[in-house]
Amino acid sequence: MARQNTVFKEAYNRYAAALRTDAALPSEPEIAAQLGISRSTARAILTRLSDAGIIRWNKRQKIVLRQPTEADFFPSEETNSLHDIIERSFMQRILSDDAAPGMQINELELAREIGTGTTSVREFLIRFSRFGLIEKRPNSHWILKGFTRDFALELADVREMFELHSAAEFGKLPPESDAWRALSDIKADHQAMLRDLDTRYKDFSTLDERFHLLIHAASRNRFIADFYDAIAIIFHYHYQWNKAFARERNERAIHEHLDYIAALESRDQAAIDSACRLHLRSARQTLLQSIPLTPSDEVLVEGQS
Repeated sequence: MARQNTVFKEAYNRYAAALRTDAALPSEPEIAAQLGISRSTARAILTRLSDAGIIRWNKRQKIVLRQPTEADFFPSEETNSLHDIIERSFMQRILSDDAAPGMQINELELAREIGTGTTSVREFLIRFSRFGLIEKRPNSHWILKGFTRDFALELADVREMFELHSAAEFGKLPPESDAWRALSDIKADHQAMLRDLDTRYKDFSTLDERFHLLIHAASRNRFIADFYDAIAIIFHYHYQWNKAFARERNERAIHEHLDYIAALESRDQAAIDSACRLHLRSARQTLLQSIPLTPSDEVLVEGQS
C-alpha cells in the first residue's frame, strides 16, 4: 500500500502540473495509459482533483476549472519517479531471502503490487534484461537467472573500464563546470555523514550512487551513461545483501571517496587514476563478499588460497 501511495502521489503531481484551465480531460483508461499507471490510480487522481475544486467531474465530462497552486501538490520528499519506484520494488523482490535462480517474475503481479501499469513494468524489465540477470519467457513471465560470482566479476570489470575513463575526463573539466559545484556538495555530504556515522551509515548507498553517477556523467558518452545506469542499480542495492560490518565497510568507503574527491580536485591525472583504482578494488571485494558462495565457488576459492 505504501508503494501504491507513492505511485499515486508521483503520478498526481505529474498530471496536475500539466493541467490547463478550461481543458477537457480524457477518459480514465487514456489517463492511465498516458501516465503509465493503473486505472484505479487514475480514478484516485481525478477524485482528488475534483475534491480540491481543480476540475469539474460530471460523469464522462471532466473540465479543468483552475490551475493547481503549490498547496495542491504533494511535497517532493513524498514522491519518487515511477522508474525509481519500479526499480526499488523489483530489486527488493529479487534480493529477498527466498529468491533463487529459476524464480518467476510476473509483469502483472509486479504492476499490481506497485499500483502501476504493466507497460511501465515491462519497459523496465526489458531494459534490465540486457544484462543477463533475468530472461523473458512467454505470457508476460520472466525468469531470474541468478546473481553469480561470474556475473559480479564481469560487472565489476565493465564498471572499472567505464569509471577509469570517466574519472580522467572529470579531471579535465573546466573550472566553471557545474560538476565541480556538485562535487563540492557531495564532499560536504560525506563529511556530514562521518560526523554522525552511527545513525547515518545506512544512508551511504544513496550517497555512493550520487557520487559515481556524477563521475560517469563527465564521460559525455551516451553508451557509458546508459549502461552505467543498470550497473549502478546493482552496486547500489548490494549494500543491502550483506549487512555484516556495514558500519565499518561504509566508513572505509567514505574515506576512500574523500581521497578520490581530493584527487579529482587536484586535476592530477596520476592521482585520479590511483584513487579510482583503489576504491574500485574495494568495491569489487565488497560486492563479491555480499554473494553467498555456491559449492563450486567454495571449491574454487579453496584452490586459490
